[in-house]
Amino acid sequence: MTELALRRAPVGWKQDDYDVVAGGILVGRIFLAPAAPEDRQWMWAIGHDHREKRSPTHGYAPTREAAMEAFKRSWHRET
Repeated sequence: MTELALRRAPVGWKQDDYDVVAGGILVGRIFLAPAAPEDRQWMWAIGHDHREKRSPTHGYAPTREAAMEAFKRSWHRET
């Protein structure tokens, strides 16, 4: 099972924007989304090239940690 890691995204002034990396490859993002539901402002998304056999491929969570857990559940899902 590939280990997932967060890496601060190189997007300038945004401090709440992270890349999700698996085996050194960028596979998705987790970021604070101002237009998200008020109680779940952290959005997670699996990248287009890595969506096969994964559902859901994106979602919202109340914390960055919860977003990472949701990402992991979807990432490790086979069907």
